[in-house]
Amino acid sequence: MLTFTWRSLVQRARRLWRGSLQLRTVAITVLLSTVAVTIISGYMSLSIATNLYEARKNQAIAEARQATVSAQELFDSSVTASGTIDVEAVNRTAQTTIRSVASSPGGTEFAILRTPGQTTEVTMTATQTRALDLSVISDELREQVAQDDGQLYTQAVTLNAASGRPDPGLVVGGVFEVPTAGQYELYLVYNVRDVQQTLDFVQQTLVIGSLLLVGTIGLVTYFVTRLAIGPVRIAAETAEKLAEGELDRRIPEKGEDVIATLARSFNRMADSLQRQITQLATLSRVQQRFVSDVSHELRTPLTTIRLAGDVLYEQRDQFSPTTARTAELLHAQVDRFESMLADLLEMSRYDAGAVDIDAEPTNLVRLVEESLDALRPLADEKGSELRLVAPGGYFEADVDARRIRRILQNLLGNAVDHGEGRPIVVHVDSDATAVAIAVRDYGVGMDAGQLERVFDRFWRADPSRQRTTGGTGLGLAIATEDAQLHGGTLDVWSEPGEGSCFRLTLPRERGATVHHSPVDLPPAEPLEGDLLGADRLAPERDEKNA
Repeated sequence: MLTFTWRSLVQRARRLWRGSLQLRTVAITVLLSTVAVTIISGYMSLSIATNLYEARKNQAIAEARQATVSAQELFDSSVTASGTIDVEAVNRTAQTTIRSVASSPGGTEFAILRTPGQTTEVTMTATQTRALDLSVISDELREQVAQDDGQLYTQAVTLNAASGRPDPGLVVGGVFEVPTAGQYELYLVYNVRDVQQTLDFVQQTLVIGSLLLVGTIGLVTYFVTRLAIGPVRIAAETAEKLAEGELDRRIPEKGEDVIATLARSFNRMADSLQRQITQLATLSRVQQRFVSDVSHELRTPLTTIRLAGDVLYEQRDQFSPTTARTAELLHAQVDRFESMLADLLEMSRYDAGAVDIDAEPTNLVRLVEESLDALRPLADEKGSELRLVAPGGYFEADVDARRIRRILQNLLGNAVDHGEGRPIVVHVDSDATAVAIAVRDYGVGMDAGQLERVFDRFWRADPSRQRTTGGTGLGLAIATEDAQLHGGTLDVWSEPGEGSCFRLTLPRERGATVHHSPVDLPPAEPLEGDLLGADRLAPERDEKNA
């Protein structure tokens, strides 16, 4: 359950990110501003810390140098005319002098240590302040100081403060000579807690200032983008309303800026589209009314012509050969004219929205078998073998058998006309929610341009081709309308030289929605080996559908 919740949150956040230009703009601006402010603040903090440390270091070196010089002068001036010196007394005086010279707000400790490895007449006692821990003076620093090259050496250390929290410290070391006692090292240990406190305050100020700056940038970006994207959002909503058919929707025009110019241009475009759509709709209604009226008006004279033609056709044996042939042509063309008129009437019903289906449970395998039997004489005449592949399943569906039969007759007729005498395979398969019928031929096929127009009204793939089953160009358009009326789909696959396949997919229950098809497009080959040379495949029937 927790995983599902997190997944839902992630998906919701992703949709929000993709759907909100304002959110993306503000987020990217805040992100880039945060990176820039972080880099700038980090550089400033590092620069300030370096400057503070260097300033305190220089101050400590100056104090240490002064203390070393003062101690050296004190010892030098204490030598008597006889060359003797009270080393311990001078040492105590030197400590006082060092304390007066080296002072720090954080406290200064010092140590006077004898340089190891010396042999002298007198030895001065090593001295250190009580609070100093000599462990902070490293051996490396003592080795550097003992070289006595006239320089002072420093080292950053950590001091144990009385509060228990470590404080930053700085050790400065130098040397001086004690007459008759040899070389001694002077180490001054400074507590630079005040520098660290100053640096902490500066860094805290930089962090707070950076957060306030980023927040300000985010707010400014939000209001600016809202001001700029608001009209764009209104334009998008208006465009969606126009796409939904609300042709009177317009964008409010305010001001003289580029947004106002966009609104005026958009409104002019919408006005132009509304006029053109209105004109096209009017012409379409006139055309539909004309086709409907003409189709109805032609039924009466066509009935009369049909009666007269049938009389002449039945008596053609009594006429001369030329007159008999004329009667046969008249009979054939009247049949074609009657079929075309029926198609026109059907299309006019679809255009008027006056079509409904009479659905009932129907076994589609039997319906396919009936259509194959009806078309088999024509297929035998063309040399095409009809095959049925029905592996078994839920073959019953709530459909209008008359309309499905009309779709099959159209698809099978096209397959016979364009199959080039090769086998025609009809696949029927189903699952618990959908049933599909695919008509596969291995004829001339169609290219991409023909596939785009194959379902258009009055369009034929090859107008010059002699057709046996009619050729009004309305069959596939009517088949598409019949399929959609059932809530199904009619799809096509074709390749030049490899044939074509039309697949009808229908929901098993009326009112349901088709989400997939039980039959692939094109279907897999039903037989092993060469399909064109295989024997006829008899349908396999499920016992409950037999």
